[in-house]
Amino acid sequence: MQILPAIDIFDKKAVRLYKGDYNQMTVYGTPLEIASEFVKKGATYIHLVDLEGAKKGEPTNFETIAEVIKSVNVPCEIGGGIRNIKTVEDYVNAGADRIILGTSAVSDKAFLKEAIAQFGKKIAVGVDARDGIVSISGWLEQSGIPTLDFIGEMLSMGIETIICTDISKDGALSGTNVELYKEILSKYKLNLIASGGVTSVDDVRELYKCGTYGAILGKAIYNGNIDLTEAIAAGEGKI
Repeated sequence: MQILPAIDIFDKKAVRLYKGDYNQMTVYGTPLEIASEFVKKGATYIHLVDLEGAKKGEPTNFETIAEVIKSVNVPCEIGGGIRNIKTVEDYVNAGADRIILGTSAVSDKAFLKEAIAQFGKKIAVGVDARDGIVSISGWLEQSGIPTLDFIGEMLSMGIETIICTDISKDGALSGTNVELYKEILSKYKLNLIASGGVTSVDDVRELYKCGTYGAILGKAIYNGNIDLTEAIAAGEGKI
């Protein structure tokens, strides 16, 4: 299982939100500093989010993100505010390994189809769930679409990789929603990346056991709850 340390970016800074609340934001430094530290600790993949872009609906920290992608020697995926094909092309040209579509996957199926047609497996979909319903626009709005139904629709369109976040767990350090991921994996065959609330190495072990493709680690590695190197070993089933 792949461990993906997360860097959420707002105003060119690496930040974390508490349960998706933009009013409860902690700043940790610059994205490049954080990414370089992650790589030193053994990270083989980095998850980048333009939080500002997700809120505004357009890329807002593109140059900062492009600098990270260019400077680290590991693949990066990027999400947040990607609503048209030009933005996808720009990120791919900047070296992004995977592009995550969220709100646009819900609201603009024509764009999603075009992105899949042009970039294939480089396109992933972020499914942000709150109480079993998909949230959009930087977690600020509810779509009304049940999470499991939406995942099924995405797979039928050719998406292979889903990043699923339980918003109620994100940044809360209360453990991850393993039952949700088990339910998804029992129903569908996909590359499922778990996100939100991964608090301990035990959480990583549980996700590894249930067969998730990857796990995104955020606040727990910033505040020292999880040692990234140890988490990577647990994700490989070594400890």
